[in-house]
Parts: sequence; C-alpha cells; structure tokens
Amino acid sequence: MSARLDHLVVAARSLAEGRDWLEGRLRVPLQPGGEHELFGTHNLLLSLGPDAYLEVIAVDPDAPLPARARWFALDTPGMQERLSYGPALVHWVAQVPQVPAGPDALPLSRGENRWVLTVPPDGSLPGGGVVPSLIHWLTTPPPTRLPDVGVRLSGLRLGSPEPDGLRAALDALRFHGEVEVVEAPQVELHATLDTPHGPVEL
Repeated sequence: MSARLDHLVVAARSLAEGRDWLEGRLRVPLQPGGEHELFGTHNLLLSLGPDAYLEVIAVDPDAPLPARARWFALDTPGMQERLSYGPALVHWVAQVPQVPAGPDALPLSRGENRWVLTVPPDGSLPGGGVVPSLIHWLTTPPPTRLPDVGVRLSGLRLGSPEPDGLRAALDALRFHGEVEVVEAPQVELHATLDTPHGPVEL
C-alpha cells in the first residue's frame, strides 16, 4: 500500500461559522459541497491544487438524526466543547489504492461522488486525529473539479505524545508527502497554507 494526502478536515459548529472562519483567514472563496445522508452532515470544499483539497464539515441541522455515530467525532462532548471555541483543523485523510476490508471500510456517496472511507463504528478519530483515515475514490476525486484559487498546502505538522507510534503507522502506509511528526503533550494538527495573500496557519 502506498498512501498520499487526499484532504484536510476542518470541523465547525455550522457551515456558516466554518465559512466565515476560513474565508476570513485565507481570503479566497470556498466552494459548495453537499450532504452526507448516512452521517447527517454537510460540507464546503477548497482546492489545494490538482491532487488535494480541504473540507469544512458540520452537522446538518436539517438532516434526520443518523442511525450511527457521526464521523470525525462530531457527536462527542469533547469535540463539541472544542468547536465551541471556533472551527478547528481536526483530521486528515490519506488516499490509498485500496481500503483494507473490515468493519471500518464504508462505501459512501455524495451527489456524483463515490468512495470508500475508513470510519470507526463509534465515529472516533484515529489516533485522536493524527492517524489518517483512508480513502479510495471510485469516481474522479473532487480536486479535479474544484476551481484552483491558488492555495497550496506547504506543510502539515502532527504532534503526538507517542511520535514513534505515529511514525510507524505512517511508515506502514508507505506514506509519501511532506508531513512532520513531533512529540507533543497532546494530539495537535497544524497546517501551513500558501495563499495569494501570504502563508496562513491553521
């Protein structure tokens, strides 16, 4: 298996709050995404070039309560408290040639998009967010259709109390990309984006 970065995940209490927060920092427009019926969420998208993107995701207040836990730990008190202080970069997703079979591998869709993604049954974030979820696209990935607004990911730093374990997990995926793993007292994700208006830290 050989993996590379597919997208970054920014969570927010609402899409409006997430849009205001991110557009205010990057000074570029986000693009419409869509609804995820299985999880009762919806999203907005931003191109990070031809091979990667960023999504802002939030609970869809108009969607029925899902039958299973929402992804990205959105149902948990810890995430809800975290997002009460504002939107946050909470996770990242790595693209792989094939998602290993198992209970975490879910076939999903949104509009014309089809993919398989690893999502734990309880909706938790692997490694607290620093171990990537795995995705395999069955249709053309979103970056090929998103307008390029000149934003690029220049660095992703992952902090963990167990950096050696995190490095081993990435090595097992044969991950290729610019990801820095550092020791930290708690799980942390920091992304540096190059924008037409200068670098921005998330």
